[in-house]
Amino acid sequence: MPELTYRDALRTTLIEEMDRDPTVVLLGEDIGVYQGTFRITADLLQRYGPRRVIDTPISELGFVGAAIGMAMLGLRPVVEVMTWNFSILAADQILNNAAKVRYFSGGQVSVPMVIRGPNGAGVQLSAQHSQSLEVLYAHFPGLRVVAPATPADARGLLRQAIRSHDPVIFLENAALYGTKGEVPDGDVTIPFGQAEVARRGRDVTVVAYSRMVALALAAAEQLAQEGIEAEVINLRSLRPLDLETVLRSVRRTHRAVVVQEQWRPFGAAAEIAALIYEHAFDDLDAPVERVTGADVPMPYARNLEVLALPHEPDIVQAVRRTLYRG
Repeated sequence: MPELTYRDALRTTLIEEMDRDPTVVLLGEDIGVYQGTFRITADLLQRYGPRRVIDTPISELGFVGAAIGMAMLGLRPVVEVMTWNFSILAADQILNNAAKVRYFSGGQVSVPMVIRGPNGAGVQLSAQHSQSLEVLYAHFPGLRVVAPATPADARGLLRQAIRSHDPVIFLENAALYGTKGEVPDGDVTIPFGQAEVARRGRDVTVVAYSRMVALALAAAEQLAQEGIEAEVINLRSLRPLDLETVLRSVRRTHRAVVVQEQWRPFGAAAEIAALIYEHAFDDLDAPVERVTGADVPMPYARNLEVLALPHEPDIVQAVRRTLYRG
C-alpha cells in the first residue's frame, strides 16, 4: 500500500471524487487562488476551474447556506471551513437547515453535502481557533459526524462522506495533517459507524478518536512493557457510534478508559462512559475512566497549551487506576 500524509490523502480523494462525479463542487474561503490554508485544495482551481472550486467571501452563514441550496438541487458540495471554530457563525444553517431538511420534507429532499476543515488544538492557534467542537454537532440528529485518525481513515471516510445522501460533519485534527500512514489502493470506502480495533489487548479497553488514537496506541506500547495489554478502539465516527464494538471489547477486558481532546464537562467521553454503564455495568471490574483536555480556554503559549492537552502518561495513569495499580 502507498504511504501518504493525512493532507495528501484528503487532497487526492477530493481529486478522485471530482473526476468520478461532475456534481462534486468545492466552496470555501481561500480554497482556490490561495490553495487552502492547510493546502488541502492545492492546484484544484487550476485543475477544475472556478465553477467547481469556488472562492467565497468571509461569510460562513452565507456560503454554507448556499451549499445547502446547491445540495438540495442535485449537486454534492464539499465546504471547507477555515477552522471549525468559524462554523459557529454558520450554526443556524447547519443545525436548523442542513440537519432537518430531510425530516421537514418527509424524506423527499436530501442534503448530500460535506462540511470539512481543521478541528482541535495543538498548533498554537489560541483559544478562539483551537476548540474541539465535535460534541456540538454530534448532539443534533440529522447530521453524520466523523473524525478520521489516520490517512487511511481520512481517505475512506471522505470518500464515503462525499457519496453520502446526508450532511456530513468531517472533523480533521489540524495536528494530523503532516502525519503519514499506509492508504489502501482502490475505491475503498469506510462505512460510518464502523469502528476499528487498532490494537488487540486483553486487560483494558481504551476508546479514542481522531488524534487521541495515536496517543492511545503510544500509551498501549508503554503499558505493554509493564505486562498490561490494552485494546485500543478507533471510533472513526461519533454519529453514528459503533457501540457494539466498544461493548464487545469491554465485556472481554472488564475495564474501560475513554480519551478525548475536548473539555471534560458534557463531552463525548461522558456519553460513551454512560453508554458502557447502561449496557455493560455487570461486566465491569472498575469504574470507567475519562482522559480529557483541561477545562480552560486553550492558551496560546506553547508550554501552557501542552499542559492543557491530554498526553500518553495521562492515559497510562488512567489504565493503571482501572487495574488498581495507580
